[in-house]
Amino acid sequence: MAVYRLGAEFAFPSPEEAEPSGLLAVGGDLAPERLLLAYSLGIFPWPLVTEPLLWFSPDPRMAVRPAELRVSRSLRKTLRRGAFEVRLDSAFAEVVQRCAAVPRRGDVGTWITPALAAAYQRLHELGFAHSAEAWQAGELVGGLYGVSLGGAFFGESMFAERSDASKIAFVTLARQLEAWGFDLIDCQVHTEHLARFGACEWPRRRFLAALAESLARSSRRGRWHLDADLLARGRELA
Repeated sequence: MAVYRLGAEFAFPSPEEAEPSGLLAVGGDLAPERLLLAYSLGIFPWPLVTEPLLWFSPDPRMAVRPAELRVSRSLRKTLRRGAFEVRLDSAFAEVVQRCAAVPRRGDVGTWITPALAAAYQRLHELGFAHSAEAWQAGELVGGLYGVSLGGAFFGESMFAERSDASKIAFVTLARQLEAWGFDLIDCQVHTEHLARFGACEWPRRRFLAALAESLARSSRRGRWHLDADLLARGRELA
């Protein structure tokens, strides 16, 4: 299969034309219009510092329904203890920075390049990118960020500097997404960490069909906050 080189126009080939690795296209830029189009088509950027910008649409695709999230007994205990305060969109840039600094086995450098971090910051300012953060004693100790379109949340990266911090942020975010009527969390590629939460590999066609249904909903733009009733019932829900 051919790998497409993108030009100046905001357009992508069909995700079905991706290579077995998921690689679909190279080049282009990280303009908000291009990024939002990519996510709406089930495509995401995965740049390398020494390579042209790469765009992927893997098959299978790791995903989970918020309502089907699995939470282990030990994590439920941590939720009930209230060991972390979870906030949304209160430290987006810092979450991205901390994610970029996480050492990843086998990787040289980080795929969260300065250009990519700036692009997600722009999406955040436009109301499409969001963070969920775990705080402890006033210190940011874990979290994740991603992009929201329609009823879908596209997870990008997470970090944890305390045990279970990013997990608590993820579970809390998933419960809030469910309460808001979201029906899809894109986890991109398989990891054992996400599989423990019930995420599984979907054939690309199934993922794209589910994504199309999710995108029929209105996007929830702007700065996010946890619902007051969800905060009040947080420990009970554990």
